[in-house]
Amino acid sequence: MISNIKTAFEKCKKENRPALLTYTVAGDSTEKKSLDIIKAISKNADIIELGFPHNTPIADGGQIQESSHRALKAGIKLKNVFQIIKKFKKVKKNKPIILMGYYNLIYQLGEDKFLNSCKSVGVDGLIVVDLPWPENKKFSIKCKKKFINFIQLLSPTTTLDRMKKIIKDSHDMIYYISMLSTTGEKLKISPKKIMKEYQKIKKLIPQKYIVIGFGITDKTIFKLKKADGLVVGSQLCKAITNSIKKGQNPVTILDKIVYNLKKEII
Repeated sequence: MISNIKTAFEKCKKENRPALLTYTVAGDSTEKKSLDIIKAISKNADIIELGFPHNTPIADGGQIQESSHRALKAGIKLKNVFQIIKKFKKVKKNKPIILMGYYNLIYQLGEDKFLNSCKSVGVDGLIVVDLPWPENKKFSIKCKKKFINFIQLLSPTTTLDRMKKIIKDSHDMIYYISMLSTTGEKLKISPKKIMKEYQKIKKLIPQKYIVIGFGITDKTIFKLKKADGLVVGSQLCKAITNSIKKGQNPVTILDKIVYNLKKEII
C-alpha cells in the first residue's frame, strides 16, 4: 500500500521540483479559520503539516508559539484538531496531512487511542518532536502497522553512526533540521552548506525522501530547491498574526504566500 506521502513526493519528482510542505497550528485562530486556511493553501502545498497547539513547546520559535497561544485561547483541544483533519479529508482525501507535536498529549490520551483517532480521520504522518530515536522505536512500529508514517528527525549534530541507525528505522520521509535553533530564526548557515550536508544524508539513503525544515522562507527557498521537500512554517504563522492585527483575512493572505512559494520552486 503506497502512502499519500510517497505519492506526493513521486509526483513532485516527475515534475522535477521539491515538494512544498506548509506548517500551521491547528485551530489558529479558530477551528473554522484553520480549516479554511489549510483548504486554501492545499491548492499549492503538496503536503500539509498541522501542529497541535501546546503550551510548553521545545523547538518552536516565537511565531509558532503565538499561533499555539491563539489556538489554546480559542479552546482548541486534540479532539478539535482531529475534527479539522476529518473535515479537510472529506474534500481533499488524497492530500497528505502530517500531524506534528509533542509526546505529552499522545501519552495523556494513550498511544493506541491516539493512533486509532489518527487513522480514523485520515492522518498520513506523525512528527513527535520530543520522542527521539531509539525511544521512538516501539511507537514507530505501532504507526507502521496503522499505515501512518512516523517521521524521524535528523540534525547537523547527528553523528554518522546514529544517522545510519535512525535511517534504518525510518519510513517514507525523513525531516532534516537545517540548523541548531528554534523555528523562525533566520538561516545562520548558507543554503550551499545546508545542501552539502543534505547530500551526504541523501547518499546514505537515496530511496527515502528527505525534507529540510527551519529557516525556510520565500527569500531562501529557491536556493534549496534541489532537496526532496522544503517546509515553510514560521513565515505562515507570522502572516496569520500580522493579518489578524491588521484586520485582514488570513485565508487569502496565506493562499497568496503559498502560491508565491510554489512559484519559486517550479
